[in-house]
Amino acid sequence: MNRPEPVRLGVLGCADIAWRRTLPAVLAEPRLRLVAVASRDGGRARRFADRFGAAPVTGYDRLLDRDDIDAVYVPLPAALLPRWVDAALATGRHVLAEKPLGRTGAEARELVVRATAGDLVLMENAAFQLHPQHEEARRLVAAGEIGPLRTVTSVFGISPLPPEDIRYRPELGGGALLDVGFYPLRTAQMFLGPELRVVGAHLHTGPSGVDIAGSALLAAPDGVAAAVSFGFGHAYRNAYELWGGDGRLVLERAFTPPPEHRPELSLHGPAGVRRRTLRPHHQFAALAADFAAAVTTRRDLRRHHDEVIGRAALAEAVRRHAGVEVR
Repeated sequence: MNRPEPVRLGVLGCADIAWRRTLPAVLAEPRLRLVAVASRDGGRARRFADRFGAAPVTGYDRLLDRDDIDAVYVPLPAALLPRWVDAALATGRHVLAEKPLGRTGAEARELVVRATAGDLVLMENAAFQLHPQHEEARRLVAAGEIGPLRTVTSVFGISPLPPEDIRYRPELGGGALLDVGFYPLRTAQMFLGPELRVVGAHLHTGPSGVDIAGSALLAAPDGVAAAVSFGFGHAYRNAYELWGGDGRLVLERAFTPPPEHRPELSLHGPAGVRRRTLRPHHQFAALAADFAAAVTTRRDLRRHHDEVIGRAALAEAVRRHAGVEVR
């Protein structure tokens, strides 16, 4: 039986996440073949292309004009993502997009509708969810290891960024909510379901006009609450805690574990602390494999699309409660 030809991939944008994480994983995935990398800066395109063995392209439109591209990876800033994801879909290409695929629920829904109408794969990079540590956490909660779930607490904070970082630029859709805040919000939905409402929210705005830190209190229909916090001016941490009627489950390095990291789930109860160590897992390799499989099998992505739209709508609600408009 002949193996199908690899999906030919082009890249719109030369972001740091593409350099460090996504493109190395793409090169290791046999069902994907990196063909070309585009940037508005020809020198930057050549730097990426030289490292990853692809053709450099100056200008995003020029890459979409090529006839040797089946799918596109779009690691652009939040404000540019909708335009170029839409442009790629309009040319009949499958798309893997960096987060956030939409800054509002309506923006995300429009892209999902276009992809669905064209029978095209559209995926948002939520690689962290592909790590089996979260499935193990769900299994332990379902097995009653901490009793009935009462509260989810999730945080992601990083050190202050260089002043020129694009995440401080309002015209590019910068801000902590759409960057590191993505993970705690998605975690709340992961454990409490999609029907979360925002009870309260605060966003702290920095000198450039973008939110640099924030917190939100969310509530599920059954009364279980989630408290999320995020920001750029913090000691580095990404973690969540599931607090139940009989104990707590704690997971550190929940969102950015290196491929060699052995996750440790800590169960805190009346009898003390029990620790469960899991196998390492390469979540970006899993992302590349998941995208390749979705393209080659046309897997039903309705659940993923619902999560994308729900996360975007939830972030929009946090902004609204905090009195901050989407720029």
